[in-house]
Amino acid sequence: MSRYVSPRVTRRQTLGFLAGAAGGLALHGCARSSNVETLASATDLVPATMATTAWIGNSALYVADEKNFFRNAGLDLTIRTYSTVAESFPALSIGQVQAVSPVASEAVLLASEGIDYRIVAVMDTSSGADAILARNSVTDIADFRGRRVAVQRGGVGHFFLLQVLAEAGLTEQDITIVDTTPEAGVAAYEAGNVEIAYSYPPYIDSALVAQRDGRVIYDTSQMPTAILDFYAFTTNFIETQPDAVRAFVSSIFRAVDLIKTNDNSALSIAAKRLDVTASDLKTQLEGIDLPDLQTNQDMLANPDSDLYLVEPLTALAEFLVEQNQITEVPNMANFIDPQFVQNLSAEAST
Repeated sequence: MSRYVSPRVTRRQTLGFLAGAAGGLALHGCARSSNVETLASATDLVPATMATTAWIGNSALYVADEKNFFRNAGLDLTIRTYSTVAESFPALSIGQVQAVSPVASEAVLLASEGIDYRIVAVMDTSSGADAILARNSVTDIADFRGRRVAVQRGGVGHFFLLQVLAEAGLTEQDITIVDTTPEAGVAAYEAGNVEIAYSYPPYIDSALVAQRDGRVIYDTSQMPTAILDFYAFTTNFIETQPDAVRAFVSSIFRAVDLIKTNDNSALSIAAKRLDVTASDLKTQLEGIDLPDLQTNQDMLANPDSDLYLVEPLTALAEFLVEQNQITEVPNMANFIDPQFVQNLSAEAST
């Protein structure tokens, strides 16, 4: 949403791109380059392309790809990296991309646009990685009133900020938004040009060192359902290639299990893809949760669980309507397909 990214890449910069992207068809991604040995005949593999961004939540994706989990399960997956997931939406809408990894607000926006897709797994939840910095003169969130806040309008941080403001009875009209990227926003915060800024690691880490007059005033550990990332496929691909989707989901959880055991090879693989050290990646992963299979079962398929996502996604949609970001609340239950985690869970319990 994180967020540890390569310094060369800014993650999920703007959801506002969606409106313009709906009419465009240009692809800006770079297909992965891989010299891995072909493990099966090309005729035995189902091809698919996933659009994503360079982001630590994708660690399991990188591990499953490098270790050939997808290919061994019958899926020839091409990972195409974009500056923002929203850049891939035109390609998704015409079938040139079969899968995406949207953040929760992007998933709601896609649903509101009538894009026919389904969430098949939860990639990660932000549990402290996304945060708002404030100088010590800012006493609390209510004290944001009348102040300048650095955040990218239409981006993940923008929607997070709106929710934080709402908790304090404030709206966007009560502040002045300085529209800038998370990296530039932190630089403005360090220089004293703004008193408040949204960002994520590694930018927040450097800001706290450089600017001693300040602290994290609010982060996603206080609002755990605010920023989640998903793996989603087009409904057509799910219906025509269910075994390939199953291969993807099962491979992801196999990789998640490796990462959770602090497998050195897994961390090294993901760190190399992100252009960071394995040690840094391990530290940054502490700011997110990578839900395992059982947690995914609760989040996607168990209405009785406190983790069930339909309610928070619906609440987010209602909030976006109030903020005039979408016109009506989509039925988010229609955009979740839990069959793959359900089947895998059932097999694991036998």
